[in-house]
Amino acid sequence: MMRFLLAPPAIALAIVAFAAPAPAHHGWGSYDSTKTVKFQAAIIDVKFENPHVELVLEYQGKKWTITLAPVFRMENRGLPQPSLVKGKTVMVEGYASKVHENEMRIERITVEGKVVELR
Repeated sequence: MMRFLLAPPAIALAIVAFAAPAPAHHGWGSYDSTKTVKFQAAIIDVKFENPHVELVLEYQGKKWTITLAPVFRMENRGLPQPSLVKGKTVMVEGYASKVHENEMRIERITVEGKVVELR
């Protein structure tokens, strides 16, 4: 009888011990909302996945990591995955990170003349 009482806690402990860590979700407080950054650049990489779509842009010889909205919001606002491809030039406007150099959170993006608000 004692074996059966110990089995569920042992299984739970094993699951916790061997679970892969989940990536941390950052807060918006780490971005400087007192200064807007805006520039136009070509996309050199795209990650169209949750928790947020990410672009890598090359601007003035530096690679910038651009954090956009979650996938569902991008699609609902009319900017599905085929809209953001390597080589396409976009205009981004948002706030630079206070923590990571050349990283920013985007409030709006312009793709082929279409302005998309992400908040």
